[in-house]
Amino acid sequence: MTSEAADLRSGKGHHDENFPVASWLIHPRHRAPILAFYEFVRIADDIADHPLLPADEKLALLDRLEAGLLGQGEAEPVAARLRAALAERGLAPRHAQDLLTAFRMDVTKLRYRDWDDLIHYCSYSAMPVGRFVLDVHGESRSTWPANDALCAALQVINHLQDCGKDFTALNRVYMPLDCFARHGASVESLGEPKAPPALLSCVHDLAQRTDALLRQAEPFSALINDRRLALEVAVIYRVAATLTGMLMRRDPLSERVHLGKAGFAGLGLIGMIEGIGRRATRWFGNGSLKPRTRA
Repeated sequence: MTSEAADLRSGKGHHDENFPVASWLIHPRHRAPILAFYEFVRIADDIADHPLLPADEKLALLDRLEAGLLGQGEAEPVAARLRAALAERGLAPRHAQDLLTAFRMDVTKLRYRDWDDLIHYCSYSAMPVGRFVLDVHGESRSTWPANDALCAALQVINHLQDCGKDFTALNRVYMPLDCFARHGASVESLGEPKAPPALLSCVHDLAQRTDALLRQAEPFSALINDRRLALEVAVIYRVAATLTGMLMRRDPLSERVHLGKAGFAGLGLIGMIEGIGRRATRWFGNGSLKPRTRA
């Protein structure tokens, strides 16, 4: 072993992500385990995405992180911190292990056959993140289907935003191969400075499918008992819907498909207002003030 996990950090932190991570909306008592989870996942992601590290060394480092998470052998500090946070809350390591499965796929799987193949990847790379946050808050697992739809949408948005960079830097293509074939596009066109019409049609097609996922996720924030988490989810939903709209119209190879700080702040306010409206409908619309039973 020639590398330590912590030495491979990209420098990216939770404030640099496209979507909120344990923002001020989250109650302080829940922030520590969420940030411990984030730091563990961030290092694992940086290992999988490292452009120079050999694949076998990446896999060995990911195995080391998992061993530390499970209390087997000498633990990397981030693994030890997450293990302690999980123990304090009485939570299992399942969601973190699912993320490690996704990062191993990032190392070994460079292409995705179709939409179902991509969503299978999202079931390890994205859905466990939201499930972990819900578990930290003690929310019912009845929220998982809506969570899974939103988290999968967030993952696909990220793939479409970074499709050119993923291809040129890592030879990874998350856009399904059958979509390229359906639109007469080539994978190699991801390396061009501007998307040809066929590739642009493929991107817009996948953005439409992402919009369908968001429609499934629309009730999510109203299903959550914790008011602060519900508002954070509402903000994330609004940001995701806006980015999906941008991806339906723009070229991610040559045009901006990310939000600036001002745009993000404005959408955050809109998302909170929408979230408050959904909660009002939930609590007052049917004449009942009883919260949903937790699992």
